[in-house]
Amino acid sequence: MPETLSFFQKFFFSFLLTILLSGCGETTEKTLSDSAQKVEANKITVTDDLGRKLEIPAQPKRVMALSAAMTEMLFAVVPDSLIVARTQVCNFPEAALKKPVVNSYPLDLEGLLVLKPEIIFTEDGITSMETAAKIEQLGIPVYFQKYEKVTDIFRGLNDIGKIMRRETEAQKLTDSLQTELNAIENEVKTQELKRALVVINTDPIYVYGRNTLMTDKLEKAGGQNALQENFPQQSPQLTREYVLQLNPGFIFGISQVQNEAFFRLYPELKKVDAYKNKRIFNLNDDLAARPSPRVVESVREIRNYLQK
Repeated sequence: MPETLSFFQKFFFSFLLTILLSGCGETTEKTLSDSAQKVEANKITVTDDLGRKLEIPAQPKRVMALSAAMTEMLFAVVPDSLIVARTQVCNFPEAALKKPVVNSYPLDLEGLLVLKPEIIFTEDGITSMETAAKIEQLGIPVYFQKYEKVTDIFRGLNDIGKIMRRETEAQKLTDSLQTELNAIENEVKTQELKRALVVINTDPIYVYGRNTLMTDKLEKAGGQNALQENFPQQSPQLTREYVLQLNPGFIFGISQVQNEAFFRLYPELKKVDAYKNKRIFNLNDDLAARPSPRVVESVREIRNYLQK
């Protein structure tokens, strides 16, 4: 009898152990599956303006930009506490000056490793694809934006708002900017268009081309780009003869362009209407060159000069 009981006891305990182990396996498998789903849920896939698909945190907590314009955009939409750094050329808003500096050129990869941003924003033409690839090798996604029209900047702000879970704040900002822009356009829509040439460099002469954001800003300010021909380059080089042929009514200079030096260098250009009518002005470099939330301020500056 004891031997019989021993046999059944062995069989029972063996059967019970099999059930328990099977249950543990299911529990372990389910736990791992839930964990994987949780990790996946903390990531989202987005497509930037260059058509690049990126996997980013669902709610980033540490971000920065490699473009001065996009640093302005981040500070306009995102709490300061989430912005970990700025580049050496970022000088607005004032709060940006309090952030650590990560050089964008040459790129400070060590600085990025120390600050560990979860996503980096930049704009097409500012950061090369080679540089972006080096950053992404560190496990940091690089999100590009591209702007051809003023409204592209508004869209860019709203895209940042979606990525950073600040949709309401971004939409409120862009609605306000659009209202200001509409007021300027309504003010100038009945006025005669004024032809302007925007000079970026004097020796040789480089100007903003037709296919640029500057052209759209000129049009919204009540003017038009005196350069109507489409060049492959966004900032083509022009000869003095070509500028004479264009005969712009206004000439705007930015950055290092100095009006007096320009006409000393090319005295024959004193024949253009802009010089004869004293309609030569220097634009604020940051406003003119940056596709930032201050774009309406830039349009307003151009509008004010075109009315003189």
